[in-house]
Amino acid sequence: MKIVTLLGSPRKNGNTATILKAFEEQIKGKCEIERINIIDKQIEGCLGCDACTKNQIEPGCVQKDDFKEIVGKIMLSDIVVYAAPVYVWDFPAQMKALMDRHYCLAKYTASPARFFMENKRTILLTTCGGPAENNADLLEQIFMREMSFLHCRMIGKYVLQCEAPSTIGEKKNKIAAQMISDIFKDEMRLIKQ
Repeated sequence: MKIVTLLGSPRKNGNTATILKAFEEQIKGKCEIERINIIDKQIEGCLGCDACTKNQIEPGCVQKDDFKEIVGKIMLSDIVVYAAPVYVWDFPAQMKALMDRHYCLAKYTASPARFFMENKRTILLTTCGGPAENNADLLEQIFMREMSFLHCRMIGKYVLQCEAPSTIGEKKNKIAAQMISDIFKDEMRLIKQ
């Protein structure tokens, strides 16, 4: 099983990265895993030009940046972990640009419609600085709607309220263990089908 983790935080060693690292360390050896730090990539915002809808055979975009490389890795993975902190009730700008560009992965005007991430298993990992209630809920909703539109299969959503990486403590290991447990439960469901 191949897992791609997308760290969409402007802070490479922040709260979200701390939990994601715990997950990656715990699952290493059980799966092939690759992390992509979105802040190390050049991803421009969607132009809204609809050029990507003209090519019904493959995902694509007229912009020449790192998006194509990332999409290629997403397409070759079994599971994608989207990890980002809450910024003003949404994804940080760097991750938001990536999420907006997912538009090219749905060819809903084709006959029949094509969804390049259909049945791709996805996970949301997010952290927030204040109470989780009325904080991460909008980001979760945005993510669920986008994954539904792309016909993905959500394995789970994991939200942790925390102030600083040093205060996370054992919570990171508990969340990481829960993510891994849910991945393998989902894997067993697939095998039984």
